[in-house]
Amino acid sequence: MEYRLSTHARAELERRQISLVWLQSVLENPEQKIHQSDCISIWQSRLTSENGKIYLLRVFLAVDREPAVVITAYRTSKISNIGNWHEIEIRSGSRC
Repeated sequence: MEYRLSTHARAELERRQISLVWLQSVLENPEQKIHQSDCISIWQSRLTSENGKIYLLRVFLAVDREPAVVITAYRTSKISNIGNWHEIEIRSGSRC
């Protein structure tokens, strides 16, 4: 997928120690895409760290632009706090 990183996303990836390899992995093959509005989608996947810990990496994208813009990303090991993350949530009629 073609994308660009916002200034905010670059800073957050560095601050949160999320590698570009992980980011690209989600963007190339997301386990789930959640459409928040006509403009924003959240793409997410479970990834395993070098120490064997499983994280959910969530990438927020402005999909109304060409190429899409990564707004921010974060990882969490508390996947259960996301709710039933694998159930796709679609909010129709939402605007940017």
